[in-house]
Amino acid sequence: MIAALPNPIPLHDIEAARVRTAQAALRTPLIKLNTENAAAEIYLKLENLQPIGCFKIRGASNAMLLAPEDERRAGVYTASAGNMAQGVAWCARQLGIRCDVVVPDHAPRAKLDAIERLGAQVVKVPFDRWWEILVQHRFDELSGHFIHPVSDARVIAGNGVIGIEILEDLPDVDAIVVPYGGGGLSSGIASAVQALRPQTRVYGCEVETAAPLAASFAAGRPMSIDYQPSFVDGIGGKTLLAEMWPLVSTLLAGALTVSLDEVAAAIRLLALRNHLIAEGAGAASVAAALRGIADARKIVCVVSGGNINMSTLAKILADEDRPAH
Repeated sequence: MIAALPNPIPLHDIEAARVRTAQAALRTPLIKLNTENAAAEIYLKLENLQPIGCFKIRGASNAMLLAPEDERRAGVYTASAGNMAQGVAWCARQLGIRCDVVVPDHAPRAKLDAIERLGAQVVKVPFDRWWEILVQHRFDELSGHFIHPVSDARVIAGNGVIGIEILEDLPDVDAIVVPYGGGGLSSGIASAVQALRPQTRVYGCEVETAAPLAASFAAGRPMSIDYQPSFVDGIGGKTLLAEMWPLVSTLLAGALTVSLDEVAAAIRLLALRNHLIAEGAGAASVAAALRGIADARKIVCVVSGGNINMSTLAKILADEDRPAH
């Protein structure tokens, strides 16, 4: 049986994770989005600048450093579309231990290349089989210490450090928009925010083609959807992980959904105005903020990662007929 997660993740666990992961994760900057047409001040928390190009190094390093040493020596593995895989692989290389990664068959080449460059072994499976690993918390074909990419309190605590940093840099922020994949990032940030500034609202953000969080909020319970893969590969799934529902349903202010066209426009905007590379998941929060959030004068968008295929990025940037705000 899967153990229930603390709700919320205790602030002292997040603060301890901040100290524990300081040698691995950067304290990323918070900068303003350069745009004239937004209804609010929009700020960017640049997790795409982490050593592996995404926030996952925070949770991965915290979980691995807290794992029993004898289990860790036997090697580690995770299931990830690419970014958590890089976080676990990066930490495993630092610790000199074996790392295996199970990826879905639509994982982008840029992320697979990065995983292999970090020394991990890649096991590719169909998406449905990959999702079963997330639900069951195991993959019997591999041995070693399994690090769940989402519903692991140690991972969530590491992610929560981002919430502390945001509030230190912008204490009066009204809303924080977080890309929603499985809920580990948004619930970690929201746990820290609830403890330090509960009037700040934290939203999960999804694309319309993969939005189980929005469907679950609408139904009041975890829901499955018709998942459609897209270039926004770092967020979205076929259903909400049941063990995450108690956290996200109580910690998040709601779910925001955006279209693939809006995400592409946000990628172009970030490149043209702030000279930043963001993957689809990382730009989704910006797309949502540009729509506007009621009663929010200051919005922080978590740019969760920048690991995008160069061919995909080139195609999006070349589509000059679509506006960038």
